[in-house]
Amino acid sequence: MTAVVFGAVVLLAAVFAFVNGFRDVSTSVALAVRTRALTPSVAVLLAAFFNFIGALLSAGLAVAVSQAWISLPAGTDGLSILLAGLASAIAWGIFLWWRGIPASTTHALVGGLAGAGLASLAVGGPGVGGVDNSLLFQVILPLVLSPLVAYSGAFMLVYPATWAARHTQPNVVNQRFRRSQSIAAGAVAFGHGLQDGQRISAVLLLALLAGGYSDGGSIPVWVALLSAVMIAAGTMFGGWRISHTIGHKITRIDPLRGSVAQIFSAVMLFVGAIGLHWPLSTTHTVTSAVLGAGENQHFSVTNRKLVIRIVGLWILTPLATAALAFVLALALSPLPE
Repeated sequence: MTAVVFGAVVLLAAVFAFVNGFRDVSTSVALAVRTRALTPSVAVLLAAFFNFIGALLSAGLAVAVSQAWISLPAGTDGLSILLAGLASAIAWGIFLWWRGIPASTTHALVGGLAGAGLASLAVGGPGVGGVDNSLLFQVILPLVLSPLVAYSGAFMLVYPATWAARHTQPNVVNQRFRRSQSIAAGAVAFGHGLQDGQRISAVLLLALLAGGYSDGGSIPVWVALLSAVMIAAGTMFGGWRISHTIGHKITRIDPLRGSVAQIFSAVMLFVGAIGLHWPLSTTHTVTSAVLGAGENQHFSVTNRKLVIRIVGLWILTPLATAALAFVLALALSPLPE
């Protein structure tokens, strides 16, 4: 039974990676398409390529990420927690995609794992271990604080960008920043691959540990390839529901502000993934940076009702996936070893 549940976890991890790419393609390239820096077809190909490269290179970082996350009990107890957490995150991600709401798959996954772990304790199981200050400072706080940093950083970065372009004709400014947006879109897609690829590889590493198939010292090649291929595949088949929300509905964005938002988002994703090993939500980072850059204008252009709705669903995401995973984990609790 352990082998069967392990196979189910691998399958759901692949689906989760696909849904991740499917949802987040628009996050990476929405602004470049909105300002006509890239055509939709070129933007998707660019995002798929850099997502693949980023996810492939992120495998080495997954060991550090998995060590900062919860440690699971061995056998079907631990694998069932992963199964319920992944299933709840997938269901919630598809629901929000259908509603056109940009929300974090990472927050959904963390909430799902927490809810499944509580369910394990509720039925007298071992629950999860290793929940200490490292989880708070390396996982939870970065996810909570990153939208504030992205908003503030993009807002402030508009000042030097507009000052540097103050004596340049508007059409020339737009042309130059459209070029920089093309590069920045690729950088955000690469950062997304680094961030979310390591998350998926970390989940698979936890599954290998729980199933007794690994000692956790390294990431198998197939794990890295599976994460990279499924994220890239999801990107290729991704829809544009969330792109319309980010590029058109939240705030008015010109090439200068779009470039600022994407550049700052890419820097945050790189520093979080490579420098600090912090899991940052690409969706939260980019959406907050877009809002910050768009707010730095002489007139109000922000759809505040939509922003309040999005933030409310951001807060609801880990709670909803935790509740759903709790129920799913209870249903899976009778599984034998």
